[in-house]
Amino acid sequence: QVQLVESGGGLVQPGGSLKLSCAASGSVVAVTAVDWYRQAPGKQRELVATITSGSSTNYAESVKGRFTISRDNVKNTVYLQMNSLKAADTAVYYCRQTWGLRDYWGQGTQVTVSS
Repeated sequence: QVQLVESGGGLVQPGGSLKLSCAASGSVVAVTAVDWYRQAPGKQRELVATITSGSSTNYAESVKGRFTISRDNVKNTVYLQMNSLKAADTAVYYCRQTWGLRDYWGQGTQVTVSS
């Protein structure tokens, strides 16, 4: 059974940094694309970043130049390094992977950017 577990969220001041982790079990993160999404209160869930099996990366315009998605194949984990955080980045962050024609989501990790 596939399980994705996010961690690394928390409270950070504007301009600060956080690194989120998405640890996978029951699947292999190097074999498929893995996405990071976020959902702010009262808003739709939005795609933030993607890393493909070939290690290509894509980012939402709002986070380009500030966020970096990466992968550790040995740890079977995908990361999201977030720098220069803004209040607008406050949201619950989720990772997603399609495995065996089914979408799997983690439980989410809260990121709050506030002074």
